[in-house]
Amino acid sequence: MTEPTPSVDKSLKRRFSDFETLVEAVEYAAQGKRGLNFYDARGNLKRSLPYSEMRDMAEAMGRKLVGMGFEKGARIAMIAETSAEFVAFFMGCAYASVLPVPMPLPTSFGGKEGYVAQLNVQLQSSKANAIMAPAFMNEILEEAKKGTDVTFTGDWDHYMAQAGDADPRLPTTEDVAYLQYSSGSTRFPHGIVVTHKSLMANNYGMGYHGVNLQDDDRITSWLPFYHDMGLVGTLLTSVTCQLTADFIPTEEFARRPLSWLRVLTKNKGTISYSPTFGYDVCARRAGTRQSALEELDLSSWRIAGIGAEMIRPDVMRFFLDTFKPIGFKQTALLPSYGLAECTLGVSFGDVGKGIEIDLMDESLLTGETHLLVNNSDDAPRMREVVNCGKPMPEYEVEIRSTEDAVLNEKQVGQIFVRGTSVMREYFNDPDSTAACLSADGWLNTGDMGYLKNGYIYIVGRVKDMIIVNGKNHWPQDIEWAAEQLQGVKSGDVAAISVPGEQAEEIPLILVQCRVSDTAERLRFIDELKKHVQRETGINVIVELVAPRALPRTSSGKLSRVKARNQFLSGQLQALAS
Repeated sequence: MTEPTPSVDKSLKRRFSDFETLVEAVEYAAQGKRGLNFYDARGNLKRSLPYSEMRDMAEAMGRKLVGMGFEKGARIAMIAETSAEFVAFFMGCAYASVLPVPMPLPTSFGGKEGYVAQLNVQLQSSKANAIMAPAFMNEILEEAKKGTDVTFTGDWDHYMAQAGDADPRLPTTEDVAYLQYSSGSTRFPHGIVVTHKSLMANNYGMGYHGVNLQDDDRITSWLPFYHDMGLVGTLLTSVTCQLTADFIPTEEFARRPLSWLRVLTKNKGTISYSPTFGYDVCARRAGTRQSALEELDLSSWRIAGIGAEMIRPDVMRFFLDTFKPIGFKQTALLPSYGLAECTLGVSFGDVGKGIEIDLMDESLLTGETHLLVNNSDDAPRMREVVNCGKPMPEYEVEIRSTEDAVLNEKQVGQIFVRGTSVMREYFNDPDSTAACLSADGWLNTGDMGYLKNGYIYIVGRVKDMIIVNGKNHWPQDIEWAAEQLQGVKSGDVAAISVPGEQAEEIPLILVQCRVSDTAERLRFIDELKKHVQRETGINVIVELVAPRALPRTSSGKLSRVKARNQFLSGQLQALAS
């Protein structure tokens, strides 16, 4: 097709993921006119994929995979291009009861060596039997699959050219649908086992309760298909709820961030999600190119979802101030909370209310108290915490102390959830599964937060905490303070701790530096130390590192664990100052 698929389709009644399996959802969506559209960074339509065509491609691939001898439950690693072939292959795996395992493109990493090592680890962890990837990656894959169980590698055409077809092998609702690798920002990535049942439950909750889908809704996304928000939130929810979606490749968004808003404008998109940094980079880019606003109209944007990392109110206010003149509404902002171990979504804010803020006493983070200050303006040190919404109906949520006692509302502790969408296990890793998932289904999310009037407020990650003199400090707070200094960009800072002479933790920040003059570097370090101490009360050591030196996860988030390990091992060298 040369025209994008329509937003509205009166010929097919919307069903909210009330299917037993992904195959049933695909078969139903194929009866309508909606589908998926793939754009480049300039907003040009490269490929339109109606669900009817996707269904035909998927069934053909499913027959091929069965005919090639892949057994039920076999794993096929899929390099997640933003393409029709990736989507059709992913759905085709369901027609063969084979498990797709989405993995990132090389552009997600700083260099070939790091990418090959990461890919090799995930191939071994998933015990992948085959790889589906674009042809340009053949040389990289030959290196990455060494020591693995991979026996076949090829792109879409290579698979389809193989001899032999067979009848589809359809899944049941309790069967595994795919493996989702977590980003690995706080620990080594694990393959999360997602069943068809848990996928449908989560998509139903997000579509019906989370965003209250309307007949004319249309999704716009640049999020990668290997990440849970991109895979489940934009692709699989679109299929199982019969939405039309427009996709921009992640690497194109990285080069031209405003392409996201350009495509949304062009097709009058109504729903789009991003981590905070996506909103930040767009607002910054628009600030340097005021003429860019003239071609944009964001008045159709009904749900501007925020998730995947700590939500920063200052960034969202910056985005609102930048784009309000061209129709963006504060009421479109919709905070949410989720994680791959729960398929994706756990809670959503109230649609149409925008961001709601609670003021937290910073002493909560130091262990001095366990109770919230009720929005007192005269408190010595307060922090804005975003309301991430009420849990979807399927979930039970508890806030627990370190002694596993259930806490009351307005008390900060570890967040535990239980529900249909919670993962079955980490693939082939019973020890890691047992460490976070109880026998009666309670998942320790690894996040810290509190409940207030039934709403979830997130304050940080348990494993990221820096403990100094017996008090807890969230690295996000230190990083945010450092980023407020002129010359420090968002994403330039990693707050970690290093061992001192008496085995105590010493807070240290690694800062990407673009200044070459030694005297200027020394002045910058001194200014940064004073600034962080003034903002947080913490005395930190500052080490400067080269631009783009801080390690990232596969989803683009800062990996503090990797940064700390690389710094202590000498892999991440500080600049001479």
